[in-house]
Amino acid sequence: MARECRRGRSQAACVVCFLLLAASQADAAAGASSGAGGVGLTGSSEGIFVLELVLLLVVGRGLGELFQRLDQPAIMGQLIGGILLGPTLFGWLWPTLQHSVFPSDPAQKGMIEAVAQLGILLLLMLTGMETDLKLVRRVGASCLSISTTGIIVPFVCGFAFSFFLPESLLPNPSQRLVAGIFLGTALSISSVKIVAMVVREMNFMRRNLGQIIVSSAIIEDTIGWLIIAVTFGIVSHGKVELLPLLGTVAAVAAFMIFSFTIGRRMVFSLIRWSNDTLQSEYAVITVILVIMGTMAWVTNLIGVHTVLGAFVAGILIGESPILSRHIEAQLRGIITALFMPVFFGMAGLSANLTVLADPHLALLTAALIAIASVGKFSGAFLGGRAAGMSWKEATAVGCAMNARGSTEVIVASIGLSVNILSDTLFTMIVTMAVCTTLSMPPMLRWALRRLPMSPEEKERVEREALDERGFVARLERLLVIVDDSAVGKFAARLAGMVGGCSGMPITLLRQNTELSASLPEGGRPREHVRQLRRAAKSSADAVQQDEGTPVEEVHLTARNEIPVTTETVADESRKGYDLLFVGLGGSTGGNGAFAPRLNDIAAGFDGALCLVLPGEVDARPMPRLGKGSTILVPINGTEVARRAADLALALARPRKAHVKVLYVVREKRLGRRPSISRWREEAMLKEIVELADRYDVPVRTAIRTHTSPGDAICKEARQAALVVMGATQRPGPDLFFGPTAMSVVANCPQPIVLVASERGLRTG
Repeated sequence: MARECRRGRSQAACVVCFLLLAASQADAAAGASSGAGGVGLTGSSEGIFVLELVLLLVVGRGLGELFQRLDQPAIMGQLIGGILLGPTLFGWLWPTLQHSVFPSDPAQKGMIEAVAQLGILLLLMLTGMETDLKLVRRVGASCLSISTTGIIVPFVCGFAFSFFLPESLLPNPSQRLVAGIFLGTALSISSVKIVAMVVREMNFMRRNLGQIIVSSAIIEDTIGWLIIAVTFGIVSHGKVELLPLLGTVAAVAAFMIFSFTIGRRMVFSLIRWSNDTLQSEYAVITVILVIMGTMAWVTNLIGVHTVLGAFVAGILIGESPILSRHIEAQLRGIITALFMPVFFGMAGLSANLTVLADPHLALLTAALIAIASVGKFSGAFLGGRAAGMSWKEATAVGCAMNARGSTEVIVASIGLSVNILSDTLFTMIVTMAVCTTLSMPPMLRWALRRLPMSPEEKERVEREALDERGFVARLERLLVIVDDSAVGKFAARLAGMVGGCSGMPITLLRQNTELSASLPEGGRPREHVRQLRRAAKSSADAVQQDEGTPVEEVHLTARNEIPVTTETVADESRKGYDLLFVGLGGSTGGNGAFAPRLNDIAAGFDGALCLVLPGEVDARPMPRLGKGSTILVPINGTEVARRAADLALALARPRKAHVKVLYVVREKRLGRRPSISRWREEAMLKEIVELADRYDVPVRTAIRTHTSPGDAICKEARQAALVVMGATQRPGPDLFFGPTAMSVVANCPQPIVLVASERGLRTG
């Protein structure tokens, strides 16, 4: 911690030096421009805009880094950075220069505020993307009372507090009722981002209480934005009128119903189409931004604020099955790097803490903080007790819900922009948001440390942690290339079984051969689709029966590619696939070497490979895995062997097949002292057995002493229906996986699923 603090101080010193340098240059430029009758600080409005942008980025990101090293939310550092650049510090110490850097001219101010307003929409979209509705559905019943009381109690407190505010704090005293509704909503909302950050940091995300806390925050956040949207509808009419209010509520309800039914499918289809069809760089990001902008525009048309459309768009985008991790990371990067520091910095600039020097305003601010904290804690605590929680658990829930964070700042900024809040009242709310957010993490950490884990919960958490370490569980999208041979149809069936476990999207490309001449050009490979869908459904049904939670249907894109070449595979691989499934007839020769077309396909894909090979006899019927069938998995302690075992369990689970794990000991005497490799293999063996128990898959282990692992594997394979084997790709122009794997490919009597590593994967 001391080292982190020293680093933080050095970074803060760098920020101060930068500010002093910028200030001296700006002061000189200001004097020169004023003496020459210039147009501004740097001679142009664009120059001032760039300087404002740079200052907000440097100060915001610098203080955000410092706060993060002190175990506080980085966004609070960005907000406080804006406060320091505003009239609170910079304007107090050097008012002339502060006004020169951040002038009040509407045209100049509008340039940086446009970036901040776009930042609001992007932040709301990102918040929606982080809204895990699956988690809410799983534990929604448990957090219903927490969300209800957690909204009602602070809402009533904030609404009542508004009637004690002096008229000087309200921009329009005749709209006190509207201001009360807005203030009540602002006090009842929680920051999902801050809550989830602390819960994840304390390793509570998988625990029952952690999931209830995050789900409650999600529900409160969603309801809060709906109330905010209706409130802005009231503001547009100037007062509370029954018929316009009912019209606004009906319009919001219709928008939500459309969004989560027809709109959901439209969003999924657009993202999927852009990812699969468009060739230009970052095309999916552009489509996502268009979706967000369109939905924000629609909410503006129906008379509510654009933030509701951006938030709902984020929820739909986050649920899209095509939204892979790398696409989300690209989107998150630009929002975090640019728009967040600018928006929170501008929010801080609008807050003038010098007004709190007035004892009356300081007392009102302290009362607002106390009412917000007590109201939120009491509401969540009472809801937790009503849900049957213990005193310690309800206390933890109350502490967690008290973080306002970025959500409160966004709400307050919107209220200021539509003239519901005055500058002074905005400053009071921002002060309350900073105080409650900075106090929440240590309070929640203290509360969570007092909660021991029950044996049942410990077992479930360990089981879920084991799931997340699995290879199949981390897959997001499959690319499947098959032909019309028996091996191709078998590969499509296996890919469906793997994809059906989690409803992951699959793209099926059909290699055009002489066997497929009867299918019209551009037609769909119907038999492969039927095989894949049937296998996916059986896999999903098995998971649903074991877990008790529904699995989404596999999103399948099936088409013919004429021909499937290195270039076409490379084009597809850039769309975010984790695994390439290949099943082609005649893919191996008599010596185990691979056919040129298989080498060409593999050369275009940089990720992990799964090659479905026919075994010793290419023309034999492929096996149908069923109850009692055996899948053989050789292991050798490497990562690819672990992946192969995970894949074998995923294939065995829906068919109630058995898995036999073969461990070939190279030492001739079992009594010899085990090597480090032997210990690693035995640890892997234990983990595979635990994972098999988790999936309720019967597993047997076998240890064989043999000088040739390839011969031992082929001998054991005669008693199995399928061999699933991990192998490491070796450097070279053609596929080569080492002598053991190539020996098995050449001599194994049964079909083989060869799970191959990415190029360059370390396996030791």
